[in-house]
Amino acid sequence: MGYFNDYLNTIEQPDHRKKMEAIFNWVDTTFPELDKVIKWNQPMYTHHDTYIIGFSKAKAHISVNPEAAGMKPFIQRFEADGYTYTENLFRIKWTDEVDYLLLKEIIEFNLQDKAETTTFWRNYK
Repeated sequence: MGYFNDYLNTIEQPDHRKKMEAIFNWVDTTFPELDKVIKWNQPMYTHHDTYIIGFSKAKAHISVNPEAAGMKPFIQRFEADGYTYTENLFRIKWTDEVDYLLLKEIIEFNLQDKAETTTFWRNYK
């Protein structure tokens, strides 16, 4: 796991830490081309210096942030999985199953949608 170890060590409950670590390991294995960074105390994955997806811990859930544009195509999937969401993130409760196919599709969407992006965040106009 390496890069995110310090972050993982801040998660007190062992089963929560294990779940977050499993997600990071899955992303690392599935998308080895992504770079890992921590900004604003949040583990993030980037590609060509642009943000792709970020994860953070909360008391009751993992927050997954693919940016607002990375959320819109997947709203029905969040609802089908029982994930609550806002404009910029969705929540996977610690007790929920992780929908890895959904994560894969979100990351692939952002990689394609931001292929020509030269800034960290999308430019909204």
